[in-house]
Amino acid sequence: MVVITVRVKPGSRKGPLVEDSPDGLVVYVRERAVDGAANAAAERVLAAHFGVAPREVRIVRGHTSRIKRVEIDDGATR
Repeated sequence: MVVITVRVKPGSRKGPLVEDSPDGLVVYVRERAVDGAANAAAERVLAAHFGVAPREVRIVRGHTSRIKRVEIDDGATR
């Protein structure tokens, strides 16, 4: 299991995209931050980026913030 910090940019024209920046990963998603749509999109984009199923990606902190702690189950502990 890996825990990373990401910055989510909702409502972006660039999305869906994961970019590596000096401050860490930046996730661009088209969905707006309404009713958890941007969070769900960020989880899907990160799952595709890391090559895991969407159910293996979970936001553990920062549900209402742009900076989020995300847990990715990579199967290494099974």
